[in-house]
Amino acid sequence: MPSFRADDLPHTAGTLEPPERPAPPPDPQRLCGHGLRLGYDGADIVGDLDIDIPPGKITVLVGANACGKSTTLRALARLLKPRGGSVTLDGKAIHQMPSKQLATRIGILPQTPTAPEGITVADLVCRGRYPHQKWFTQWTDEDERVVAWALEATGTAGIAGRSVDELSGGQRQRVWIAMALAQETGILMLDEPTTYLDVHHQIDVLDLLVQLNREEGRTIAVVLHDLNLACRYAHHLIAMREGRIVAQGEPGEIVTEELVEAVFGLKSKVIPDPVSHTPMVVPIGRHLRF
Repeated sequence: MPSFRADDLPHTAGTLEPPERPAPPPDPQRLCGHGLRLGYDGADIVGDLDIDIPPGKITVLVGANACGKSTTLRALARLLKPRGGSVTLDGKAIHQMPSKQLATRIGILPQTPTAPEGITVADLVCRGRYPHQKWFTQWTDEDERVVAWALEATGTAGIAGRSVDELSGGQRQRVWIAMALAQETGILMLDEPTTYLDVHHQIDVLDLLVQLNREEGRTIAVVLHDLNLACRYAHHLIAMREGRIVAQGEPGEIVTEELVEAVFGLKSKVIPDPVSHTPMVVPIGRHLRF
């Protein structure tokens, strides 16, 4: 793995053209879970779950804390081995695939990633290229181009030479997303990618995912806490409660006041979002009159 410096980037301040976008990934792939039983230690969190991530779409998983959405995402990305059932990618069990091969097809940004102490932003993003490396080849111009694009796309090119340890929480989150983009997979999975981000950068990240989906056909699966952002950005929404799916489909078809109360235990009004015309959930607190 090279020592990739900010000065090595093909796009620096004062230039007119951004780094060239990498070639789109191959045709969308179908990722499915069949009869999944998932848990930690002695407790099951998810039981007998069937889940299908629509290829070429943005899928968002929502639900209350501890409902199993992050656990499900981890199992689909092979970060958690199911206690029962299986996960398949284009009909093949992912636990039977070589790790490096799977890493060229599924990228994952977990909830609390940890960077090696003292590593720079650019070097961390370079690690996303590892699955594409072969023992008999060196770092290539293609690797450099993809890394430069990932840094630019996430707004982290200007801090490429800094240590990850020095960054704010929001900056670190964008760096991890850059590493996931550099992995250049057809399926990208993100667990709460807007954590630590202010509203402006939350929208930037989600707009970037839309861009990747529209322009490259990438399949995106995301866990989000913000139901209104989920409704605005999802093609396919999966609402979970106590380890099972209680509703799924287009947000405009499934998000109702009854669903919000069933999933979150929250009384609300559901009205059209004045910008996106998707459902917008307005919570009703205990101390407000209505």
